[in-house]
Amino acid sequence: MTARLEADLRVADRVRAAFTAEPGEVLAVIGPNGAGKSSLLHAVAGLVDVEGHALLGGTDLLTLPVRERNVGLVFQGQLLFPHLTAMDNVAFGLRARGVSRSDAEAVARDWLDRFGIADLSGRKPRELSGGQAQRVAIARALATDPDVLLLDEPFTGLDVSVQMALRIELGRHLRDFPGIALLVTHDAIDALTLADRVLVLDEGRVAQVGPPAEVAAEPRTSHVARLVGLNLVADGDDLMAFTPDAVVVSLTEPEGSSRLHWHGRIGTLAPHGDAVRLLVHASPDLLADVTPAAATELELVPGREVWLSAKATAVSRYGARR
Repeated sequence: MTARLEADLRVADRVRAAFTAEPGEVLAVIGPNGAGKSSLLHAVAGLVDVEGHALLGGTDLLTLPVRERNVGLVFQGQLLFPHLTAMDNVAFGLRARGVSRSDAEAVARDWLDRFGIADLSGRKPRELSGGQAQRVAIARALATDPDVLLLDEPFTGLDVSVQMALRIELGRHLRDFPGIALLVTHDAIDALTLADRVLVLDEGRVAQVGPPAEVAAEPRTSHVARLVGLNLVADGDDLMAFTPDAVVVSLTEPEGSSRLHWHGRIGTLAPHGDAVRLLVHASPDLLADVTPAAATELELVPGREVWLSAKATAVSRYGARR
């Protein structure tokens, strides 16, 4: 079945979220720790108690036993069956549905080959690297041809180079996937490169939904703003977003009505490309990029009080809600 997902889910006092997802779509779910991202996926999979509905082609998944939902789930940390080989792990879901061993192994072999690890089919999870094991886990989820694929931070714990390679591979498979994919991630790169749309959760509620570029350009939560490297300031019914390099740092209050300004104490300084990035505890916390020479000249150190300013023309202003 390839159909639209219409969900309205309530998980205890942690999550209350309504959303839709279309066939062939990758919907990235982002938000701070504790926002309810994993709980949302686990609700669709049937792993937590949930109220509401998750309609897929007119069928409410929440009314079906877990094994009948045709949902593929990839956890953080692989969670492969340690006593089974890579081949048997990938074939497991099909075998559980009554598919013959030869047919299940043929499908498993095909998926292992697609991920470039067919030569590892006889190895146990302990004999695989983290990246290899996660490829097996993703292949296991896709082998059952699920209607909904749930990916819960699939790159967590992997080396950066392994993450990059696996992200490219997964993106290739998701482009051909006819079902719906929900991807929980804490990385803006995942949302920007893999997702068709982004759903932002904040304290268990949907704060924003839209195409990745739109969400990145006009973030509505401080978490998303920080993910994409922007400052975000509330101003009445509007939000103001601006880049750290648009911020001028000074030791005295800036003059001129064309500038917005804030006062605060430096929290941290760290190299950022060719610049030094400051985190300043103003109201709210703000990021500012200065040259190393300026940082030295102004004697910028943690704890020092500074003024921050930005030209009004460098700030993007938009409504806080849509």
